[in-house]
Amino acid sequence: MLQTDATIPAPPRHIQDAALALVFLTRLPLPIAGPLAEGAAARAMGWFPLVGGLVGLVGGLVTALASLVHLPPLACALLGLAAMVWLTGGLHEDGGADVADGFGGGRDVARKLEIMRDSRVGSYGVLALVFSVGLRAAAIAALLGAGPGAVIAGLVAAGALSRAGLAALADRLPAARRDGLAAAQGKPTKTTVGLAGALGGGIAVLVLGWLTLPAALAAAGATGLMAALARRQIGGHTGDVFGAAQQVAEIAALLTLTAWMAGS
Repeated sequence: MLQTDATIPAPPRHIQDAALALVFLTRLPLPIAGPLAEGAAARAMGWFPLVGGLVGLVGGLVTALASLVHLPPLACALLGLAAMVWLTGGLHEDGGADVADGFGGGRDVARKLEIMRDSRVGSYGVLALVFSVGLRAAAIAALLGAGPGAVIAGLVAAGALSRAGLAALADRLPAARRDGLAAAQGKPTKTTVGLAGALGGGIAVLVLGWLTLPAALAAAGATGLMAALARRQIGGHTGDVFGAAQQVAEIAALLTLTAWMAGS
């Protein structure tokens, strides 16, 4: 929830941008000092990986704590996912479901965009949610076999890497709607795109070491495929496309880490 408070002294711009990213991607009601500076919404995308790492940390800690009371691995994984969904308000899952419904059920661009704005969830959207939750839960449960530390590291890295490519997606694709939230957010600069990539990679290296390379390649590949699909289906990006891109990138990163960490 975005709150502005003119009585709070304005912090440095990068702190304000990072706080705005936290407000965008979570349900935390942080106050923002004064009116937003021009371009703040686009600049905030550079800090998305930091927020993603925080969300993954929460999910990893919940999963690890659940394992300490000897719950089954799948139950631990689902509790960790539930914590992340609660923290983000299901923002990305909602976007993934809307994209599945729109791309799967619309006959033309106008109809696809109309379906994506519909608050109702259709069969494609339900299936997208089932596969998203199921694949991530299976990967987290498998990572738990390598120890609680592997789960925490995997979720922190996947959370950061899956959001690192969103700024690049916004830079490469035009907004599919003129009146949508993604259009209002604006186009990020190359500096913002670079910051997002550096933060995502840096956080992943910090917790994963050399395993960052396969995880980052998987996340980047998934984001690129979603960008190509969005361009073909609706000619650009929307807020829902960002959510869907985060979901597929996180799934790709977690499955890749599972193959390397749980299998070793």
